[in-house]
Amino acid sequence: MRSYRKPAAAGLGCLFALATAACSGQGDAAPAASEAPTSTTSPTATAAAGTSYAPYLSATEAAGTDAAGSPTAYNLAFVIADGDDCTPRWNGTHAIGDATVASRIAKLKEDGGRVRVSFGGASGKELAANCDSPAELAAAYGKALDAAGTTLADFDIEGDELSDSASIALRSKAIAQLQKERTGLEVSFTLPVMPSGLDEEGLALLGSANDNGVRVSTVNLMTMNYGSSYDEDMGGYALTSAKAAHTQLKKVFGTSDATAWQGLALTSMIGVNDVANETFTLEDAAEVRAFAEEKGIAWVSMWATARDRQCADGSDSAKAATDCSGVTQRAGAFGKAFAG
Repeated sequence: MRSYRKPAAAGLGCLFALATAACSGQGDAAPAASEAPTSTTSPTATAAAGTSYAPYLSATEAAGTDAAGSPTAYNLAFVIADGDDCTPRWNGTHAIGDATVASRIAKLKEDGGRVRVSFGGASGKELAANCDSPAELAAAYGKALDAAGTTLADFDIEGDELSDSASIALRSKAIAQLQKERTGLEVSFTLPVMPSGLDEEGLALLGSANDNGVRVSTVNLMTMNYGSSYDEDMGGYALTSAKAAHTQLKKVFGTSDATAWQGLALTSMIGVNDVANETFTLEDAAEVRAFAEEKGIAWVSMWATARDRQCADGSDSAKAATDCSGVTQRAGAFGKAFAG
């Protein structure tokens, strides 16, 4: 997904940790796909609680549409590296202890939502690209989580960093260490998807997480920006992508339909997407919400709350903007549609 910064496998038996019983033998080598264990446990209350609405929003700048739809959680975008060192910053510009950001987080919590720190995004450097050791990286992640006062962490890995095996391995080790130190830490991975499903790099990243004993609660699919040949029904593409990913993950996990659905989240880019001719409408949002409820998907989200309003000139736009959707709408309408 875009950044607010100014100037994308086999043996996953430990995945979906909140939807199944805790994994055993997490430090052992992961089994091959054909040997993936079949879950015999029932989903927990957390997984069965229904589909939540958890939009992405700027960690540093408030928008009048942030609270539209009364989100259950807010994904704070993004924590990335400061230059070439291992210092975490909000959007790469604000110190982790910045008083303005702290006040913003407090206000979001007052409105009734939890906050989830999202690391990475499409711009800047994810911390794993700069930090030298799992311990140093875990400490950097921990500083951001402590600043936000949360036990929810999201890792939005895309672009070149999705193919960087060294940073992927380092990140997996750091997250596993962090979960040993913070037993209640819930982890999601946000990954690009196509109507054909997750690509090999996305599955390999999840495989690395599993091999290192990371307990992943959710795989969040970025149902957006598919390419110039996908210029029709964006809601339909989102559902097709989810079904394809569900099939992949169910096969890899050796788990039930329900558990695999409960381990998924869907994030759409509202309105005009970055790829020409891709426009996600309010009707698409309602379609995605209904599908998510039907399947028991963990949460739905959007990029991003600041865009959940009509552009100032009142006209539709052929180019994606950072502060409006580019389609005709009432302010906050997408948030309400996703909330159901």
